[in-house]
Amino acid sequence: MTQAPRPRREWHALPLPLALLELRRQRRLLRAHNLYDAHGGARPPEPARELLPHRGYDGSGSCPSDTAMGRAGTRFDRNCALPQAFPEPEDDGLFSPSPREVSRRLLARTTGFRPAPTLNLLAAAWLQFQQHGWFHHGDRPAAPPLDVPLAADDDWPQCPMLLRRTLPDPAGPADASLPPAYANTVTHWWDGSQIYGSDEEQCRALRTGEGGRLAVVDGRLPDEERAGLSGIDRTGFNEDYWAGLSLLHTLFAKEHNAVCDRIASAHPTWDDERLFQTARLVVTAVMAKIHTVEWMPAAVDRPVTRAAMHLDWYGVLPARLRRRVRRFGRGETLFGIPGSPTRHHTAPYAMTEEAVAAHRMHPMIRDEYEIRSHLTGDLVERTDFEPLQALATRKAVDRWGTADLLYSFGTMHAGDVVLHNHPDCLRELVRVSGERIDLGTVDVLRDRERGVPRYTALRAALHRPPVRSFDELTGGDTVLAGELREVYGGRLERVDTLVGLYAEPRPRGFAFSDTAFRMLALMTARRLKSDRFFTADYRPEVYTAEGLEWIDRTSLGDVLLRHHPELAPALEGARNVFAPWRLL
Repeated sequence: MTQAPRPRREWHALPLPLALLELRRQRRLLRAHNLYDAHGGARPPEPARELLPHRGYDGSGSCPSDTAMGRAGTRFDRNCALPQAFPEPEDDGLFSPSPREVSRRLLARTTGFRPAPTLNLLAAAWLQFQQHGWFHHGDRPAAPPLDVPLAADDDWPQCPMLLRRTLPDPAGPADASLPPAYANTVTHWWDGSQIYGSDEEQCRALRTGEGGRLAVVDGRLPDEERAGLSGIDRTGFNEDYWAGLSLLHTLFAKEHNAVCDRIASAHPTWDDERLFQTARLVVTAVMAKIHTVEWMPAAVDRPVTRAAMHLDWYGVLPARLRRRVRRFGRGETLFGIPGSPTRHHTAPYAMTEEAVAAHRMHPMIRDEYEIRSHLTGDLVERTDFEPLQALATRKAVDRWGTADLLYSFGTMHAGDVVLHNHPDCLRELVRVSGERIDLGTVDVLRDRERGVPRYTALRAALHRPPVRSFDELTGGDTVLAGELREVYGGRLERVDTLVGLYAEPRPRGFAFSDTAFRMLALMTARRLKSDRFFTADYRPEVYTAEGLEWIDRTSLGDVLLRHHPELAPALEGARNVFAPWRLL
């Protein structure tokens, strides 16, 4: 394929109209050349027997022509051609260089915490909150573990470091020419499965059975109470749980119940199931809108990106005119993606392995936390990560209170997504199961194990100009270039995707690299464009007129103030809730 010509200047340095046109060109290029079916086209579609007016519990039924598309248990797809997606062999590549050494020498927070200028800690929690609704690989505990070699001076308590393998799709590849593929244990769709679960049994266990509502007791989600898991909220997905997730899971469970009450007031004869399913549609769309027009513009804080993400959701028409004019045409420009025709472009819809890799942003998590009073802004207490996570989560919320935690997360900066800023607390993380892991090592190893191309190959696949030296990769930072050169033995092509994304110079206002942004922007729009509930069925007959109005009028600030009006002084004048709030 002939690479499209580069603009004379990078897109983010162009005048706004030209920058928007260049972003549009990039998206068309990525949609045309960076969506690959992991089945190699061998899986026949399963047309839906009945088209339900709501989401399937397990993600099925969101595509009329293929009811299995995006269902929990189906495969991750690819943004790179399948011949590039073979995992690296254990005897040649998988451990070269040792992922533990990459973590120790390049990821570790050795020079102190580096804050992200444009993002607060709610933005870090939000990203993880959304990721838990998009993808999860599961593990393969029955298989022999991966033995990660350790250096002689490594103080890890077990040598070699043992890590569980990723569970491959039991069906295996259709033929030997295809690489292994891996199944998503949650639904691929933007459907709030982190709140509602990815199967009917789990979902019904989270509900009251009356009025469509989720179980919320005294303003809190119930305790999980399963053997060994008391201390964690009962919700749709609660692995790797901590206070940041608890705040958002609880907040949006309350939002679900508020939507139920609004719809029930307009439709008093509706039963529990219809109220629940309609409220789920509304809350999911609220979250998708928040991520599109609030989180992304906070993370990539430039006028062009704010405009581009706004256009994705709203189009170019002013709000007042958009509400009065009936949608016409098949494009996205005037009215945005919601309500436009459904389209999968060049492959069936699924989350991709490369998108999972681009979302690895653990440096956003802090090691030290300042808990402040939401009434005065005064410092209440300093703590590390341990009292905020796993089985201590509910105790943390009891101890400091939801309002103080929300205010504290709003005023604390998230970490910058760069090298030498991976939190120590996640590099020596003890999970609920008792397993001790270095998440930096895991992040590097998973990309190699799952066949994500290394950085220079991924960059080329995404139509970016090549980098020709370590100095160019680091933007002239000779010290960092020297560290990379030493760890990778002078082989630029061996630099891991994670490391390259963190090392790449970022444009002003970007919390992460331009390469990562392109992947995230592609998949953010794809999660909307492929889903009939954001496209062909984004209409009052499905959502109700009250539901669509709720979505249109709701921002994250509205959600916070609806359930925590005491935060109004802290949020006064805030342009974006994911940007650091002012101290009282």
